[in-house]
Amino acid sequence: MKYIFIVQGEGRGHMTQAISLYHILTSNGHEVSHVIVGKSKRRIIPKFFLEQIQVPITQLESPNFITDKNNRSVNVLKTLTVNLKKYRTFLGSVNEIDRITKEERPDAIINFYDFLGGLYFLLKRPKIRHIALAHQFLLNHSEFDFPKGRFYDKRSLLLGNRLASYRAEKVVGLSFQPMKDESGKKLFVVPPLLRDEIKNQNPTSSNHFLVYMVNHGYSNEVRAFHKKYPEVPIHCFWDKKDEPKEVKVDNNLTFHQLDDRKFIDYMASCKGYLTTAGFESVCEAMYLGKPVLMVPVEGHYEQMCNALDAKKAGAGVSSKIFDLEILLDYLPNHKDVGDDFRKWCHSTSETFLSILTS
Repeated sequence: MKYIFIVQGEGRGHMTQAISLYHILTSNGHEVSHVIVGKSKRRIIPKFFLEQIQVPITQLESPNFITDKNNRSVNVLKTLTVNLKKYRTFLGSVNEIDRITKEERPDAIINFYDFLGGLYFLLKRPKIRHIALAHQFLLNHSEFDFPKGRFYDKRSLLLGNRLASYRAEKVVGLSFQPMKDESGKKLFVVPPLLRDEIKNQNPTSSNHFLVYMVNHGYSNEVRAFHKKYPEVPIHCFWDKKDEPKEVKVDNNLTFHQLDDRKFIDYMASCKGYLTTAGFESVCEAMYLGKPVLMVPVEGHYEQMCNALDAKKAGAGVSSKIFDLEILLDYLPNHKDVGDDFRKWCHSTSETFLSILTS
């Protein structure tokens, strides 16, 4: 079968999922002919993605979250107003997707939670199979536990799910742990799409902590912890565009631009992992048996859901504040769930091939 991917470019999770699925499909005789990445001016598509996807890649402007002036929390009102003002730009992106699709003539489009994909099927109504894939779709499951309160945020997120999966033949929800499929919702629950680079690691435990922040405004908290515990080594990954590849504050604190190989090496050898509560890197930490402190981005309800779900699956602990001291205190109480999680992940390739090709 022949596929086109549409991939959300916000953070690294959807892109690493696309890389994994690309290798599963192509190694089993299928073709991915084109990849479309939804981009924004504040994000740079990481080099590792451009290197590992060996097909034409088109970057199109897509709706994205707008953060506050400190690059920390999501500004909901500004997100809505800025994206509405750019509707002509997004219509142009939809038209470009239509042009590529008519040229490539794929059997199916797999949408990694980019709203452009949903808008394309809403506005153009192509006669092509639409498969929507993301951890966010697990929130459609009847047994998913939501954070208490925040009714408006919950409804908004579920509405976003409806847009991203508009006219989808199958909705595929990546999960930290097994759950039953719900055929009435066209919902399939699947293991995470972890890359071979993670699965091939031999994890060790050195003395350093690993930090990944989507929004670089959290660097102040890292520096504050370092000032209090200068003897604790920290490697921190961010995407602050105006900084060099590596900022070495001193021997025990280094800020790195996103580098996939380096990130995996530090993940495999770290003592613990602090991250804003995205799905993919938490799964990587669980697979490697690393305790995780998850701090949802302020105002980012989806990450609040992720943190609750991952904590329930045994990944680690969550907090409202980006403070490594919480992770330091948690370490003696962590129970490694790596064995069960790895068993769940071992069925990934077989499960996806069954769902996508049937």
